[in-house]
Amino acid sequence: MSRDRLERHQVWCYLTAVLLGLAVGTIWPQAGHPVEALVWPVLAVLLYTTFTQLPLTSIPAAFRDGRFLAAALVGNFLLIPVVVWGLVQFTPDDDALRLGLLLVLLVPCTDWFITFTQLGRGDATRATALTPISLLLQLALLPAYLWLMAGADFTAVFAPGDVWPALLVLLVPLGLAVLSEVWFARRCGRERIREGLGWWPVPLLSVVIFLVATAHVGPARAALDVLPVVIAVAAVFLAVSLALARLLATVGKLSTRQGRTLAFSLGTRNSFIVLPFALSLPAGWEIAAVVVVTQSLVELFGMIFYLWFVPRHLFPQRPPDGVSV
Repeated sequence: MSRDRLERHQVWCYLTAVLLGLAVGTIWPQAGHPVEALVWPVLAVLLYTTFTQLPLTSIPAAFRDGRFLAAALVGNFLLIPVVVWGLVQFTPDDDALRLGLLLVLLVPCTDWFITFTQLGRGDATRATALTPISLLLQLALLPAYLWLMAGADFTAVFAPGDVWPALLVLLVPLGLAVLSEVWFARRCGRERIREGLGWWPVPLLSVVIFLVATAHVGPARAALDVLPVVIAVAAVFLAVSLALARLLATVGKLSTRQGRTLAFSLGTRNSFIVLPFALSLPAGWEIAAVVVVTQSLVELFGMIFYLWFVPRHLFPQRPPDGVSV
């Protein structure tokens, strides 16, 4: 199987992982605590392999296309947060549910966003150049978003003693990836190592989803009544993101490929980046992690629709000047 084919069918890998995890967790409920302990090291390796695929030392390249960059940053970090805040107001008054939605919907994706952009006939080069600055901005702005939208009741649950493992799981792989990129660049033959690491994000994310599902069968059952809310919010978010992409592309006079790239940027979220924070929450907040995983699955199915709708209807290929259709 080629890497391209694996990425095309990744949604089925994740769905299978969820179903297997729920089955194992139901049959073997005692597995919850030991399995949850495995999530952290696997998640750290997943983050490292994903970060190695991003041009973290090439951030200046993201500033070369001012119009596209402005549209992507305004959409992801100004308009989308307003949309998310509005959507959360219509959800039940459940703190863990709302925190999970805020965590996962406020941060733009930096991994499969590139894959879906390429599959959806967008501009993978621009997508790749955008991801480093998007990653750094979301890490810096997420605490501010939570403070503004969630209030003291939510921010109080992020006690330093609980959050530092999540920060380590995120920052250590990020630092190692930066060092690795420098190491890769020093010799041509080392680029093959980076390419080999590119195979690992999909299977590793499948393992993480399996472990999370196994360890959180109980909270998932308890959250059955709110899962339709999560699915509905995630679906509405995907629809609004398409409308915002069309609006921003028109205002910014973006090309067809730029518009497609923007649509995938606004529609995809960085679920695996915020998963460590959701998992680090104290007892009673387990639903937040369930929300993060559920949203990611809804998004993946949504991307199947995006791959059909974005290049054919939202941003169809324009005919050359003078050619009628």
